[in-house]
Amino acid sequence: MSINVLLVDDHVLMLMGLKELLEKEADLHVVATLSDPSALEETIGRRNPDVIVLDVRMKTKNGIELAKIVRQEFPDLKIVILSGYNYDEYIDAARQAGTDAYVTKEKSNTELITAIRQVCQGRRIFPYQHREQAGEALTAKEREILRQIAADKTNAEISEELSISKRTVEYHIASIMRKLDADSRVGAVVNGIKKGLLNV
Repeated sequence: MSINVLLVDDHVLMLMGLKELLEKEADLHVVATLSDPSALEETIGRRNPDVIVLDVRMKTKNGIELAKIVRQEFPDLKIVILSGYNYDEYIDAARQAGTDAYVTKEKSNTELITAIRQVCQGRRIFPYQHREQAGEALTAKEREILRQIAADKTNAEISEELSISKRTVEYHIASIMRKLDADSRVGAVVNGIKKGLLNV
């Protein structure tokens, strides 16, 4: 049985490359490509795809916001987010929007093809390294302390700046390091930058 796919990306070259890639697979059929997401709902209604592959960031639209609209209007449609970003925050947002898969562009083409097939079998595919626990996002206080660490402040200086005890600062730093999978303050800052938690 053929899987009908709709591709949405405002980079025309990317769209053409994806279409060519997917059309090589006997069981995949690209029913339409959209570089302007404003016609998305109308195209879904007209072309009736099984799966939509959405770029996470486009000039005029946010792919995750689009996914929320699509999920409400077309509850049975499978949604695959294609992204250049492997940040937990993006992955979390995609999950909460009700998408079925999140595939990063740096992954091999076969991973996208596999994800399309698997979501049609009812599976949800998200990057392995994403922590499942809802509590793994940094709290507002932890983000503030991470910024202080990045500014090269000592625990005593952070304690004074935020009017909290040194013991509380140490507790927060231990929590930050665990959540960011770091074994040092420097590692926490580096991983925080990678995840988009710090502006540099």
